[in-house]
Amino acid sequence: MNRCKFAKLIITSMIVLLLTGCSLKKEDNYKLDPENPTSIQIWHYYNGQQKMAFDKLVKEFNDTIGAEKGIIVEAFSQGNVVDLSEKVLDSANKKVGSEDVPNIFAAYSDTAYEMDKLGLLVDMDKYISKEELNEYIDEYVEEGRINSKDEFKLFPIAKSTEILMLNKTDWDKFAKATNSNINDIKTIEGLVETSKKYYEWTDSLTKEPNDGKAFFGRDALANYIIIGSKQLGVEIFSVKDGKVTLNIEEKVMKKLWDNFYVPYINGYFASYGKFRSDDAKTGDILALVGSSSGAAYFPDRVMLNDNESYNIETSVFQAPRFKGEGKYAVQQGAGMAVTKSTKEEEYASVEFLKWFTDKEPNIKFSIASGYLPVKKKTNDLNVIKEVMKKDNLSLSDKVEGSIASSIEQINSCNLYTNKAFDGGTKARQILEYSMLDKAKEDSNKINELVKSGTSKKDAVAQFNNDKNFETWFESFKAELENAIKK
Repeated sequence: MNRCKFAKLIITSMIVLLLTGCSLKKEDNYKLDPENPTSIQIWHYYNGQQKMAFDKLVKEFNDTIGAEKGIIVEAFSQGNVVDLSEKVLDSANKKVGSEDVPNIFAAYSDTAYEMDKLGLLVDMDKYISKEELNEYIDEYVEEGRINSKDEFKLFPIAKSTEILMLNKTDWDKFAKATNSNINDIKTIEGLVETSKKYYEWTDSLTKEPNDGKAFFGRDALANYIIIGSKQLGVEIFSVKDGKVTLNIEEKVMKKLWDNFYVPYINGYFASYGKFRSDDAKTGDILALVGSSSGAAYFPDRVMLNDNESYNIETSVFQAPRFKGEGKYAVQQGAGMAVTKSTKEEEYASVEFLKWFTDKEPNIKFSIASGYLPVKKKTNDLNVIKEVMKKDNLSLSDKVEGSIASSIEQINSCNLYTNKAFDGGTKARQILEYSMLDKAKEDSNKINELVKSGTSKKDAVAQFNNDKNFETWFESFKAELENAIKK
């Protein structure tokens, strides 16, 4: 054989080998075998309807794509998110009596960050292409890059944002009597003014002085402070290369104070039950800002007492923002992390997550659980309705309104959540309770002063002043600085 023919033979052989390699399925590269399937275990915190929806989809995967590729998924609920986090960390630290770490676990970024510091999480970039990742909402993918190396460690599964929910039935009575405009509650400043107007109107309906009712309540004050600050141009927790810089501007915090603490101590805002939906159910407030995933819990009836109740209609809007400021909205919801194991198990784990976030499975789960799908193309109400029609699924008006308002918000705002950092959980707790506890404490003191004969105006003035704010601000700032110290 001459050199020319030999060279042609070599080239032909290489091309055949290359084409054969390209035609192999990815699962063949990772030695997956339908006759001897790879089993993976998932720990999550879903319960009730959410667990039923998740289990149904796991079965669908196992019966179809899983059977075809050679993957079996087993899913186990570990209670609530705190229980799950504790159990995962116990397993990671090999605590006596703990189980082996699962292949996949649901987690918020703080828990994933702790697990990653232990060197236990897979960089999923090696199992998913850039083109595939580009299908997901950018901010959700960015949230999953939890370490200084920018590795993809937390897979977005289902997300939520915050929305404004309103008892439209009682609003209509108030609006008719006071000529109020529903558009006013779409900004934070307008919401405060409307809440004041509602308090004064309800106060005027009885002979008893100072018995006006609150209009509004918030479920998560930490979100208000983080997102409110971001709208006003300040990122409270700036995280780079795993290190956090604390940015607390007094001017910004004063505006947040004026639009929460001040209306709270005046009685315009309130929080009585565990959740604001509880307060809406008893008629103690008309409106709330809460998670879109909790829309189903907004009441259909107001229960005044054991004998009196009435049906209400619900309206849903985007969460109010500061007028004329940055268009930022919160993104929230746990993702899924994959732990290091065999290449076959890692690959199988990511294959399940990719399937779960495909159009139909992800929309089915979103509808059943109250969460939002995570891909760009599925954040479209028409696409969601298309899947609903195909699978004969239905939604209540309030949940459909929540999804519609959430999608509008996601597509028109910059989504934000801070990156995980050491001390992050403790710092968020301070944001959640510092201003709220102060507002509750001072509100109670004001009520006692009024009962003892002080006018409401004079009682409020003892707390609504610069000195009181500055004292709180210095304490708040010091607590945060201490929380993030190593």
